[in-house]
Amino acid sequence: MEKIFSSVTGKSNYFEDFNVGDVIEHSRGRTVTEMDNVMFTLLTMNTASIHFNEDMMKKGKGIFPERVVYGGLVSSIVIGLTSEDISENAICDLGYYNARHSTPVFHGDTLYARSEVLEKRDSDREDAGIVKFKITGINQKGETVVEIEREVLIRKRPKQK
Repeated sequence: MEKIFSSVTGKSNYFEDFNVGDVIEHSRGRTVTEMDNVMFTLLTMNTASIHFNEDMMKKGKGIFPERVVYGGLVSSIVIGLTSEDISENAICDLGYYNARHSTPVFHGDTLYARSEVLEKRDSDREDAGIVKFKITGINQKGETVVEIEREVLIRKRPKQK
């Protein structure tokens, strides 16, 4: 059974609310700025010229004509765009797998996200289950920029007393 949510699901995102095959089109978008890229790249100690040296890119010494947004930032933004819908009731992230950056992101690009429920299973905890999502980041042109599998331990709906 496939559900498509067009807006934030709010508090209805307990373990029971997700079903394998569900697709969630997250409603928010985020435009990436030059400052975002420079700050995040510095904070993470990534000093690759492709993120910092505009002159080098313009002179054709890089594989792109302008600086590229660091993939770690792209992944972080896309995961953040999903948070209200898929991890409002999360207890913890269990892992991120198979990340693939397929299209470069540049300053001024706007990112959107889609999540698909790949797997769902009980956990060792009575109050929570595990959901595995495929998260897809999409730019303003509709191009896929990143895909990431994310496994999350999510609370089950509280039992009625």
